[in-house]
Amino acid sequence: MYNNYIQNGVIIAPNVLAEGDKATVKYKGLLYNSGADAVYMRMGFGSGWTNETNVKMARTQEGFEAEIPVTSTDKLNLAFKDSASNWDNNSGSNYSFNVESKYL
Repeated sequence: MYNNYIQNGVIIAPNVLAEGDKATVKYKGLLYNSGADAVYMRMGFGSGWTNETNVKMARTQEGFEAEIPVTSTDKLNLAFKDSASNWDNNSGSNYSFNVESKYL
């Protein structure tokens, strides 16, 4: 199962990520539950967070959401912060998702 963080309020679709796809990340975690007015997602690939990017997530009726490109077969890492710089990084472990190759 790839969506191991549902209990933390982090859901990614599709359930199996592949390089070249776009993924939708939905966040209804700690920051949302603490009343955050805005949430920013930091994303990067692999242990070095290659192509590290900050993405402002859109507020929806179900939390916050953003669509991101999957540009590598390295593990996708995510962490979230609010406008007051409070972080939700899964207690320092980050939210990490395996990425498959479309071309075997």
